[in-house]
Amino acid sequence: MSTFSLAQLEAAAELVHSVFPGTPQYQWPLLSRRTGCETWVKHENHTPVGAFKIRGGLVYMKDRLDRGENGGVIAATRGNHGQSIATAGARYGIPVTIVVPKGNSREKNAAMQAQGAELIEIGNDFQEAFEQAGKIAEERGLFMLPSMDMKLVEGVASYALELFRAQPDLDTVYVPIGMGSGVCSVIAARDALGLRTKVVGVVSEGAPAYALSFEAGKAIPTERADTFADGVACRSPLPYVVDMIRSGADRVVTVSDAEIEAAIRAYYTDTHNIAEGAGAVPLAALMQEKDKMAGRKVGVILTGGNIDRDVYVDILSRGDE
Repeated sequence: MSTFSLAQLEAAAELVHSVFPGTPQYQWPLLSRRTGCETWVKHENHTPVGAFKIRGGLVYMKDRLDRGENGGVIAATRGNHGQSIATAGARYGIPVTIVVPKGNSREKNAAMQAQGAELIEIGNDFQEAFEQAGKIAEERGLFMLPSMDMKLVEGVASYALELFRAQPDLDTVYVPIGMGSGVCSVIAARDALGLRTKVVGVVSEGAPAYALSFEAGKAIPTERADTFADGVACRSPLPYVVDMIRSGADRVVTVSDAEIEAAIRAYYTDTHNIAEGAGAVPLAALMQEKDKMAGRKVGVILTGGNIDRDVYVDILSRGDE
């Protein structure tokens, strides 16, 4: 049974599409040759903020506005969630404060400030930034906006509706797992449409919390989240998200940073698209499972292309993809 009705997801998609017309899904011949299957890329790197998160932010913030809650909000992020909330806040006249960990992406930080957010850099990783954001919320009287919420899922599901309606016969879709809005949205859209597509969640081996949780059947936090793919650097999984993934996903695959880097190079070589670390995680998993998926029709979600230039140049300079 779907978490959302199709009517709910279509209403959220209508709101999203009033801001931008969705994103394309393309089957790239070179990429399909590399993976050994018919590979369809959902290009969430082509949204107005270069990542899928804007969809959830627009729906979440509009819902707050409709309920008369237009006071300031604060959120913790590594970048794309913050860009989403900052952009939606500017659109709906809601002040936004964003908290990021020290050493966060310079280019994502600059983008969030350009989108109108006040930026605070504190903590050594996302979890510490999140905890500090809660303290600042209390001090300033701001609403602490979650990194994962079903209203965010409702908006993010618009990309899954676009993909499934364009290619309803996909055998499998690979989705990265950060805090969980992406994978939950794909599950929700698939179920609302009554499709049989398998959903595969993907995490970094340096941030395996959701893989461990999927296997254990309960939320298993980790002490660290060590990966350059900041969008999947989660160490505190949410129990209800674990339940949704376990009930709706076929499996959770773990990939190394080296495999993620190889997928970034493959995206450039085969499609001339820029992928950030988390955006390349699904392709890394498909490349890892090439033999398993041979000859099938498969979707991969390129969730974003917001990678710092020096990091990207360094990755491209290594290996021969």
